[in-house]
Amino acid sequence: MPPCVTVLIIGAGCRGKRYSYFAVHFPNRMKVVGVADPRAFARNDLQKIHSIDKKNVFNDWKVATERERFADAVIIATPDRLHKAPAIAFANKGYHILLEKPMAVTPEDCKEIVSVCAANNVMLAVCHVLRYYPASLKIKELLDAGAIGDICHIQHLEPVGFWHFAHSFVRGNWRNEAESTFSLLAKSCHDIDLINFWMGDKRCLKVSSFGSLSHFTNEHKPKGAASRCLDCSVEQTCPYSAKKIYLQRAEKGYFNWPVSVVCNSGVCDIEAVTEALRSGPYGRCVYECDNDVVSNQVVNMEFEGGATAAFTMMAFTERLGTRKTTIYGTKGELFCAGGGPVQVFDFCTREKTAYPTNKSAFIPSHLMGHDGADYYLMDSFISALTIFYWTI
Repeated sequence: MPPCVTVLIIGAGCRGKRYSYFAVHFPNRMKVVGVADPRAFARNDLQKIHSIDKKNVFNDWKVATERERFADAVIIATPDRLHKAPAIAFANKGYHILLEKPMAVTPEDCKEIVSVCAANNVMLAVCHVLRYYPASLKIKELLDAGAIGDICHIQHLEPVGFWHFAHSFVRGNWRNEAESTFSLLAKSCHDIDLINFWMGDKRCLKVSSFGSLSHFTNEHKPKGAASRCLDCSVEQTCPYSAKKIYLQRAEKGYFNWPVSVVCNSGVCDIEAVTEALRSGPYGRCVYECDNDVVSNQVVNMEFEGGATAAFTMMAFTERLGTRKTTIYGTKGELFCAGGGPVQVFDFCTREKTAYPTNKSAFIPSHLMGHDGADYYLMDSFISALTIFYWTI
């Protein structure tokens, strides 16, 4: 029987916790044996879920690197600017690594991580989870099969969602470039990666890009607005009201993301949400935050052979995550919105065909993020490690 892969979780936030659930649903394939997080409630929660020995629960990942290696792999899901140091430290200890995107916030740091992993002969995988998205894979399959001939142009949109942008990039962890990174890297490195993935072996030769922070600034603050939504007399007419985004959800009994992010004590109920909005960052007026990342950006790319691509990241959209892709080829046109189906119009037959995406018969609810791509990512990483250990 193949060995069960043991894993250490570094960063017990939304992504680290989500990936760790693979062990709950597939205990014969993966076991979480350690966790590191500076927040007591976060690491204690993960310890309870996975019955982790208290000697392997750390408030600082550096302490774990002072020990002899006690797991096969590490999942690093720390904030963006805190990826490089643990990746290098654990690679030097011989841990295989699943690293949350973005890999790092500078090209130099990315190169150093790759170099250290190669020197230590450890596996490195980056969580470009949309590579495992069923619709993305179906698009790639059709392109490689020549369904639309040679690619001439890719048009791709990521609609961030009006309230999602306010949550993550105005009030939240990714609002300030000095603390995290710029919004295109934090939010849309998935999409730039997908465009390169679909283009195949054609290298990008030229890039131009423009973006701006066009609305969430003090000069756009409505007359009479308060510094906090709970005290605001014009809150009811504001689409970015923290009461609408968090408190109204909580009042309906919904305490998952994004409400769960607001409660930093580990207790998540109406009282905790209300107090968090009264005193924490998520209750601030969106026009009085220390945000500086752009809310809309375009990227134009030219590839070998003359093919081009145009990408748009847009904050101000009704829906979040329902990406729209149109690919123009010499023999047809391909279109996909969200999870599909993928539609192909054939220039020769003048017929349009809808191709369903391939989805597993069973995906646990905890791993349904990105339309099941969270599951496929973890399944692929654990399978790769299992094969590695089975063949040595």
